[in-house]
Order: sequence, then structure tokens, then C-alpha cells
Amino acid sequence: MKRPLGYVSFALAVVFAFVGGVARRSTLIPGQVDGLAVSYIVGTVFVALAVGFTAYAAYLLVLRLVVDRAVDKRRKHDARNVLRFLFITAGLVGVFGVVTEQWVGVLFSLGVVGFAITFALQQPLFSLIGWFYIMVKRPYQVGDRVAIEGSKGDVVEIDFFVTTLWEINGELVTSNQPSGRIITLPNSVVLSSHVYNFSWEGFPYVWNELGIQVAYETDLAFARELIVEEADDYLGDEMASHIAEYRKRLAETPVELEVRDRPQVNLVQKESWVEFRLRYLVNPRQGQRVRNDLYERILARLNEHPDRVAFPVGRNR
Repeated sequence: MKRPLGYVSFALAVVFAFVGGVARRSTLIPGQVDGLAVSYIVGTVFVALAVGFTAYAAYLLVLRLVVDRAVDKRRKHDARNVLRFLFITAGLVGVFGVVTEQWVGVLFSLGVVGFAITFALQQPLFSLIGWFYIMVKRPYQVGDRVAIEGSKGDVVEIDFFVTTLWEINGELVTSNQPSGRIITLPNSVVLSSHVYNFSWEGFPYVWNELGIQVAYETDLAFARELIVEEADDYLGDEMASHIAEYRKRLAETPVELEVRDRPQVNLVQKESWVEFRLRYLVNPRQGQRVRNDLYERILARLNEHPDRVAFPVGRNR
């Protein structure tokens, strides 16, 4: 669809430029407006339309030749927005330049007007600055799962002024499940709020914990060994490969951390039971499924040894 539309836009630009050039020099249209011939005004309007359609045709051409051939959907989305902004700006400057015939004056006027409307349109301008910040610093991009100002979801659109999320959790559901609602946030929030990115491109994984409660009568060393064995069998090799990448990223920073490449278990003492906290690495979009699978597998293994594993009294399992 872009190719025919681009051809039509370019053809209209040629036609408008020709008509505008002829009309500016024509004396067939009588009359004047503020000392300017009507034919000249009409011709200028057609030339301005030609500039606008040329900018649009060029945008579609670059979009088709460069952006649409990209494989990465995130890069394609960002490039499309940047090109749109550049060609809109160039088109507006070109149209105003044709109308006023003062290119330097137009650029200066745009600066003055931009300074003036800063006080009248602060929020939209801050959101536009926020969009520039997102494009340059990359706190998140399309496809990432983020949490911003109490809102959590998957980024589906980053426009000039707003970011759109598909909500996760919220008031309707829990356990990191989609709620079906759309959240629209002004881009300006990234300039003054914390942005939590759970799936950034450099390392799209997070650590999760799964709690298993047992009674004090339990053979803790035995139960711990079973939990680690089951977790390692389920996701140990996959986790190790991801940790290798994480260590490469970590080596590029001055931060020194001990990062284990297999699932591990920590013990926490409670009032009437002991809690095993299984720590493991997982893709944030698979967190709940992995948690459910691990819990079922571990609970089944522990129930196979009632003589060595006891659960807190009064807990239904």
C-alpha cells in the first residue's frame, strides 16, 4: 500500500508544483489582496502543497527502502517515529518558507514561537522531550515489560507524547497476568519517575523466589537437597546459559557480585515453620508458569518422603 500511495503523493507534488509555477506568473486571475496578485497567492498555495506532498512521498520512500526491510520490530518502530518527526519538521519548515519566502526568518520565528509556547504547552513539550530521552537513553522500548509510576505492563507503542502499555496485574488480576486494559502514560514521566524494566534488551531475565514452608521436624538438609535437585533438573541448564551472558555484561561494569549459575535455596526461620526460598532466573513473561510448575514438582517430591518431610500443622495442601 505504501508504494502506490508514495507514487500518488509524488505525482500530486509534481502537478501542484507545475500549476503553482504557472499560476505565479499568470495574469489570467484578476485582483489583488494586500498588494499581492491573487494569481500569485494561488500559485504559492499550490507550491506549498507541492512541498508538503514531496516531504510525504520522501517519507514513504525512505520508510519502504530502509525501515520496512528491518527484521527487528523494535528498531522498525523507533525508526518510523524518528523519520516521521524529521519529515514533519522538514515539511513544515519548507511550507512556511515557501509561503513567506524568508527561510532564515522562518527558522528564527520557529525558535521564537517555540520559546513562547513553552509556557503555554509545558506538558506536551515535556512529553516530547521525554520521547527524545527514550529514543537516546533507551530506558525501555517496544516489547519491554516495565513498571512506571505504579503502572505495570508491556510496551506496545511509544508515540511522540505518550507511551501505551498492555496492563499486567492491576486491580483486576494478579500473578503477573494481563488484565486486558490499556494504560496511556505521558512520556514526561520518564524525566521524573523511576522506570523498572523487567526485560531490557541486554538481559531479558529476572530472579524469582518460590517459598516452600515445612515444619521444624523436617530433615532440612534432605528437603533442601530435593528442592535444589528438582529445580536444577527443570531449569538448571537453561539458567546457566543465561548467567554466562549476565556475567559478561557484569564484567563490563565496576560492580562485583557473586552470581551463581544454578538454582539455590535460602532458609528463613518463622514462628512455627521453616521456609525454603528457592531462587532462580526466569524470563519475566514465563514467571508464573515456571513458578507453578516448580511448586507442583517440588511438592510431589517432598510428599514422597513423609517420614523425613513434615509440613506445618493446620496448613492445607
